[in-house]
Amino acid sequence: MNCKIGVDGGGTKTELILIDAAGTVLAGHSAPGCNPSQVGPEQARALLTGALAALRARHPDGAVEHTLICTAGSPPFWREFAATLTGYGRVTTVDDSRPVLELATDGQPGLVLHAGTGSFVAARAPDGTIHYAGGLGWRFGDPGSGFDLGRRGLGLALLELQAARGGPAALSPLAAALCAHTGRADYPANSRLFYSDPAANALIAGFAPRVLELAAADCGPAQQVVADSITDLARQADTVIHRLFPPTAAKLPCGVSGRILNSPPAVFALRSLAGKLNWPVELRFIDTAPIEGVRRLLLAAR
Repeated sequence: MNCKIGVDGGGTKTELILIDAAGTVLAGHSAPGCNPSQVGPEQARALLTGALAALRARHPDGAVEHTLICTAGSPPFWREFAATLTGYGRVTTVDDSRPVLELATDGQPGLVLHAGTGSFVAARAPDGTIHYAGGLGWRFGDPGSGFDLGRRGLGLALLELQAARGGPAALSPLAAALCAHTGRADYPANSRLFYSDPAANALIAGFAPRVLELAAADCGPAQQVVADSITDLARQADTVIHRLFPPTAAKLPCGVSGRILNSPPAVFALRSLAGKLNWPVELRFIDTAPIEGVRRLLLAAR
């Protein structure tokens, strides 16, 4: 029996599936994130090589005719990696936007906004071409992402700590959450931590869930952080919409993917922005895992 392998590799997690010709999932495997921009090229290679071997060990029967690798990070890096693989049939690589775009539009013209550790906007134009905006990584923004929400939330909280005069009791919920997140009680200690700890990036991104919780609980500073971050992502989407899609009476499918963008504060912000910007879209909030988009792409591949 011939099989196919699909990979969804991001900054936080790597998921793999092995399917049969009908698309039935025969085996699955999860591993840490394999984005080479975050873990380094050697670690990325080792992670995915080990994950592929572990997947095959779960279902060793049959030959693999096609392996589709959908990953974050440098496309040339992943093409070079794919060329080194043997025993995995025809190996193709695409960026990690393709699975969620497939889930959002079912192969039709439209777009998707996705946010995880990073963020991006991907679109399929009326002529079938695929376009991509954002996904530049934590150094250059990725608005709406976990890192951006954490960075903005921590920055606002640090400013409050810097000016604090009344002690812990006078802190806003956002600043108090910062101290609880780091275990540091004042501005100097927190500032030193973020500029000296090798794991500072993970600590920053890890603050995003707390920002969303506080925003949902009507914390004004946290709500402003979410609104500002989502607004910048919406600007990217607005540019894509006006460049690729001519005015039409029909609504474009616009997927919204990832737990961050499907959280109540982000949903509220996106609905408001879509109305203000007069987007000709139907927002589709996607709770299906991207690996299902990989499975659909494998079935559609020739």
